[in-house]
Amino acid sequence: MTDFFKKHTLITGTLLLTATGFITRVLGFFYRIFLSRAIGAEGLGLYNMVHPIYGICFGICAGSLQTAISQYTAAHIPQSRRIFRTGLIISLGAGLTLAWLIARFSGFLARSVLLEDQCAALLPVMAVSVPFSAVHACVNGYYYGLQKTRVPALAQIAEQVVRMSAVFLIAGIVLEQGREITVELAVTGHLIGEIASCLFSVFCYTFLQPAPQTAGTRCPGKAPASGPSGGNPVKAPHPQKSAPSAEPDAGFAQIAPALMALALPLMGNRLILNILSSAESIWIPNRLTAFGMTSSEAFGVYGVLTGMAMPFILFPSAITNSMAVVLLPAVAEAQSAGQQPRIARTVTISLRYSLYMGILCIGVFTLFGDSLGVSVFGDAAAGSFMRILAWLCPFLYLSTTTGSILNGLGRTRTTFLQSIAVLLLRIGFVLFGIPRFGILAYLWGMLASELLLSFLHLWSLRRIVSFSWNIWEMAVRPAVFLLLSVGVLRFLQGIAQASAVTFNLPEFFNTAIQVAVLSLCYGFLLLTAHWARERPVQTTEGLR
Repeated sequence: MTDFFKKHTLITGTLLLTATGFITRVLGFFYRIFLSRAIGAEGLGLYNMVHPIYGICFGICAGSLQTAISQYTAAHIPQSRRIFRTGLIISLGAGLTLAWLIARFSGFLARSVLLEDQCAALLPVMAVSVPFSAVHACVNGYYYGLQKTRVPALAQIAEQVVRMSAVFLIAGIVLEQGREITVELAVTGHLIGEIASCLFSVFCYTFLQPAPQTAGTRCPGKAPASGPSGGNPVKAPHPQKSAPSAEPDAGFAQIAPALMALALPLMGNRLILNILSSAESIWIPNRLTAFGMTSSEAFGVYGVLTGMAMPFILFPSAITNSMAVVLLPAVAEAQSAGQQPRIARTVTISLRYSLYMGILCIGVFTLFGDSLGVSVFGDAAAGSFMRILAWLCPFLYLSTTTGSILNGLGRTRTTFLQSIAVLLLRIGFVLFGIPRFGILAYLWGMLASELLLSFLHLWSLRRIVSFSWNIWEMAVRPAVFLLLSVGVLRFLQGIAQASAVTFNLPEFFNTAIQVAVLSLCYGFLLLTAHWARERPVQTTEGLR
């Protein structure tokens, strides 16, 4: 069993990140519930308004360098510590510069960029978190490149636990003093969480280094023009997108240009995407006022969508996000070694389980969205948003994994252009749809854009790798199993009602039990189908 997990780093890494992702999201739900009741929907909307500035800064100084460090480390393991230190110097320098600029021009950014003067007091606090995020991202990139996910996973938990503890403590002190809890508390909690994850990551890097590894005989950064016979060729990425070769004793002057050759295209791509995504977030409240809402009502609706409904929809994506993080270096390594069958199997597995989970989420959120919105947040609008966004899940999870695979294969330009296209589509719904139809137009835009993005990613991936795609096994049969599971749930509910069995549990726990029953039944049916499919193969091999 131990040998199995050592050989299957994709599985173990995904399981570890998924487990910690679920833990942090569960903790995050309690945190969101507290914030929604402490600062209200309008406060949540205002808090989420400052994140576009943070997102742009993170894309410049942290996100792109994390990916570059991960890719470069995966291809040059003996140079991993030098690669990390080089990336850290670049990332931290950029982070400190950006933090100063945000604090210095907070008034201008709030008034002219975010279109909301109330954000001016929040931006300097958010700015301080940028350098800590940069350090944390570099450490994560180092461990992801080594395919050692334990430290990044535990850092997530440390960040969430410290943030929640600090915010609860500060809120208690504020209430004892008879003062009102404001949105500044949420921004302070964000800063404290980033500091905690940064310190934890640095401690682990300094004192808990992973066991030494060797690069073996592979030639980093070079992919074969074609895979083994019987499959489509695996196209090598453009030279500037491959991990450049590094000398055994390379220093900062040699590693920095090679690292930035990987990071700059990603940085430019993410900067443009973050600017467009930020513009979308900024314009939503503005266009809601054009629909006829007051500023307070617009921020309230925006807060319900981004702070209540979307966290529920994104909760299961802990699995796909974890898988995507591990997929990028794993696929890059397989391509570098010319292992096309391994890439094809990875693609097939990721597509299958993304669709399995997405189809289950359609059933969960359409059936229980209203109950979850009211029982958790005390807001019926959150449940209404969840029921509509439920249909987003399969395409959202699918585009996440396929996008990461394309990036791992060196197709960053493809994913960039496709992401630009769907963002522009969604912005079109914001600018022209919201003034006529309200927030419902934005929900339609999200559905249309994720549907388009998932199909574009699949089309591009199909041109590169010959992977197995069985629509019956991946989509139709899981949908049938979902309907059967709903029937079983209704049958059990009927038996309980006929027997006059009542437990007088709170509505949330009743809903959670029903979701668990539905999920277990669905999972059992999928597992049974998998066993039935594998048994004939094993029997045939035994006869041979």
